[in-house]
Formats: sequence, C-alpha cells, structure tokens
Amino acid sequence: MKIFGREPVAVLNTLSAVLGFVVTLGVTPLSAEMAGGIVAFVTAVLGGIAAAKTRPVAPQAFTAIVAAGAVLVATFGYEVSQEVIGGVNGVVLAVLTLLTRVQVTPSSPSTPTTAEPPRAV
Repeated sequence: MKIFGREPVAVLNTLSAVLGFVVTLGVTPLSAEMAGGIVAFVTAVLGGIAAAKTRPVAPQAFTAIVAAGAVLVATFGYEVSQEVIGGVNGVVLAVLTLLTRVQVTPSSPSTPTTAEPPRAV
C-alpha cells in the first residue's frame, strides 16, 4: 500500500514532523503545553497507523513512542517554548525514521517480493 506514491511510514512520519514545524513557527495561538500535547497525540496516532501498516511492528512502534514521549518530556518536564517542542519532534522523528527504516517493510507491498529476472530481447 502506498500513500501519495510513497511508503506509509515515510508519509506519516513526515506529516508528524510538519505538524511539529508548524508549532515551531508559532503561527497558532496555542500555549506551549497545548501545542506539545497536540503534537505528542498526533505523533502517537500517526505512528500507530504507520506501525499497523508495516512489519515488523516493533521498530515503528518504538519510533512513535519515543517521539511522542520526547515531546511530552520537553513540554511538561521543562519550561520550553513551542519552538523547542517542534524542534524536538522533528529531530527525534527524523533520526529514528532513518535508523529504523531499514528494519521495516510495508505490510502489504505493492510489488511482489520475488521478481523475475529481466529477459533478454
């Protein structure tokens, strides 16, 4: 299955990072705590969807839990601004996606896993 022609993990993690970036810009009238809660919730939900669409589930679930947890710790553990919350979300998602991407595959790939070798014409 593909979303916008891309793998679900890449699209969903990118969407979550973009949300973090919007929070970083401060274009919303949210307090830092409200923004952090929303970013953590959306990161967890989109991460859960991405985990459901990949096999094995563990690397993507780990990414979602750590990213959402990092945002919550940054939001409620320290006095930080919206910019820091968005930055933490973006960096954690980017690093974990790069590290775990090679360990997951789409749960229902759009192309067969065993392709026939090309034939000579």
